Amino acid sequence: MRFGPVAAALSLFLAVNASVGHADNHVVDPRAASLVVEGRAALAANNAQGAIDAFEAALVIDPAYTAIFLELANAARADGLQGKAIRYYREALERDPGNFAAMAGEGEALVEKGALEKAKRNLAVLKSQCGSECPETLALQKRVDRGVPVQIPGQMPEQMAAETASKDEGVAQN
Repeated sequence: MRFGPVAAALSLFLAVNASVGHADNHVVDPRAASLVVEGRAALAANNAQGAIDAFEAALVIDPAYTAIFLELANAARADGLQGKAIRYYREALERDPGNFAAMAGEGEALVEKGALEKAKRNLAVLKSQCGSECPETLALQKRVDRGVPVQIPGQMPEQMAAETASKDEGVAQN
């Protein structure tokens, strides 16, 4: 009999189990923690890009620190980049499927992006896993109830403001 395939499968199973058990005991690198604090301060000062830079630097230092993805997602939402925020929330959920903050954050970003039905699906999952009185569920429920943000006609997002700025006489146009 050949035991090679069975031994390979068993060793793979044990390796995966050992790495999963070890992932729960992750010790955060102090330099990454310092950069996260710096990023939160930048975000509180309405400097979303500075916050993103600090969080990305923290992620380079400690790629196993899953909470950085939540911070990056919050900063991306503050910068009006809901699609990027959704990607960060999903990365956090891939690493930690039971992360209620990531589920709620993704749902809120979906509402801001206009995907109300997908946000309602997130809300249903969150209610089933966390409960109706969970703080994350309540926050997402409130956001879904408010609905999709309405763009005021004539008011442009900050990203488009540069394109509509008046032309300077001394600057050559393409």
